[in-house]
Amino acid sequence: MTVIRQAAAPGNQSEAPPSAQIVELAATLDLMAAAPLAAELLAARGAELLIDGSRVERLGGLCLQALLSAAATWRADGARLALVDASPEMLEAFACFGVDPDDLDSRETRI
Repeated sequence: MTVIRQAAAPGNQSEAPPSAQIVELAATLDLMAAAPLAAELLAARGAELLIDGSRVERLGGLCLQALLSAAATWRADGARLALVDASPEMLEAFACFGVDPDDLDSRETRI
């Protein structure tokens, strides 16, 4: 399960404005986590959103797809979404899928 909270005082998310929401991803992002993750991300649409990947131990394709879809949605909306504190396991999963972690930053321009 993911946890959505408001950004507080600067810490590891030093770029977080006070109005940003932080989604703390669960350790296991598998098939069972995909629909709830997509629903929670959709519920946060319109807000500045930081995705905290520090607890991720396993990342499956459907959850990755939900995260990439959210980044594309935030980009189209002109809103900010960014990945912060990705765990080594999450970064390894990105590499296995051939995905650049920067693809989750809605501020990045894609060609």
